[in-house]
Parts: sequence; structure tokens; C-alpha cells
Amino acid sequence: MRILKKIFSKSRSLEDGIFFDSIQPILGFDPVTLECYKKAFTHRSSNRIDLKGNPVNYERLEFLGDAMLSAVIAAYLFNEAPLGDEGYLTKMRSKIVSREHLNELGKDLNLIQFVESKVPVHHFGENIHGNIFESLIGAIYLDRGYEYCEKFIQKRVIIPYVDIARLEGKVISYKSLVIEWCQKEKKQFHYDIFEDNGIDGQRLFGVKLSIDDKVIAKARATSKKKAEEKASQRAYFAFQEKIDRK
Repeated sequence: MRILKKIFSKSRSLEDGIFFDSIQPILGFDPVTLECYKKAFTHRSSNRIDLKGNPVNYERLEFLGDAMLSAVIAAYLFNEAPLGDEGYLTKMRSKIVSREHLNELGKDLNLIQFVESKVPVHHFGENIHGNIFESLIGAIYLDRGYEYCEKFIQKRVIIPYVDIARLEGKVISYKSLVIEWCQKEKKQFHYDIFEDNGIDGQRLFGVKLSIDDKVIAKARATSKKKAEEKASQRAYFAFQEKIDRK
């Protein structure tokens, strides 16, 4: 029994050492409590629970990381854009912490390699990348506090990606732009949504965007929201000069 316990202990230490060596370069500092970071990559499908019977997965850390990321970005924008009002600052923050951008950040760091799950990786949607990026930030906060959390966000988000002048021209939602323009111009618009299984049988949603009873754009995607956004983007480029002028 004692021999088995020693073997298990050594095996566990080796596993921790490998994980430490893999996560340390991403963090840029030495993690203290590895369990925080392991939890940040534990998918709910693992069905793990702690000694108190509480579920162990990254979802609560994702919530915490989202709040920390928003706070750090908000403070940065507050200092760097002294003339921006509340609406401007909110819009700029939304561009930086958009789901699309967070997914890109998670992919760039290849965080998916650490995920513990009973679900095959190729079955995950795109948002898994952004979710675990946020949960990693939550783990950093629990392990090392706000200062380290802020430094990580500076290094991985703000310095390489945040350019205020460029972000001012970035579109968050083409659908919102198109709807706003139609309302200002008193134009009638509607999205007709239909299910379209496509050639390979994959479930897709088709969208036709009509303005003043004329079909302006069509699109297909894996969700209604994505299809509407894609159709709106095409409509935006069709009317870009008029919309930008307004």
C-alpha cells in the first residue's frame, strides 16, 4: 500500500510539473495554486465535484474572469480616452471584449489543449475558446490577485490588440447599424428566417433581409443570429456610403 501511494504521488507530481511548464509561459509568471488553473480548463461534462459536493468546472471562473476583464479594460479606456463620454467608453469596451475577439485570443494561446472534457474537442462550438480565456483570467485573480490579473490583460489583450483610433472604426454589429439607418430613414425592413439543411445535411438557417419590400441580402449560417448578422453585413456594404453618411 505504501509503495502504491508513493508511485501515485510521483505520478501526480509529474503531471503537475508538465502542466506547470506548459501554463507558465502563457501566464508570464509562476502560478502558486495549480488547482485554480486546472479548474479553469475543466468542462462540465467531466462531472467532477469537490469534497463538499460542489461541481468543479470553469463556468464560475468564467463569470469572474469576465468581470475582471471588463474592469481592467474600463479603467484603461477611462485613462486613455479622457474626452469620451459614458456611451463612447461602453461602446469601445464592447469592441475589445466582444465574443469574437475573445475567441481569437483563446485560439492564439491554444488554450483548448488544456481542456479536460468527456466531449470530443471537435464537438465544441467557437465560444469555448473565449470562455476558457475568461476562466483563465478568473483563475489568475484567485491565485495571484488583481495586480497580476491586470498585468496579464495588459500583456495579452491591451498591448498587442488595443488601438483606440482603429477600434473607433470597428463595427460591432452590422444588424444594429442597418436597423438604425432604416429607422432614421423611415424605411420598412424585416428578416425572413427559414431552415436550410444545405447540401451535406448540416442544419443551417437561411435569412432574407428585405428593405421596403425588396430583398437586399441573403445569408446562411449555423444559427439565426449569425445568419441575420451575415445578411446585415452584406446589406451594409450594399448601402455603405448612405449608412456611413448618416
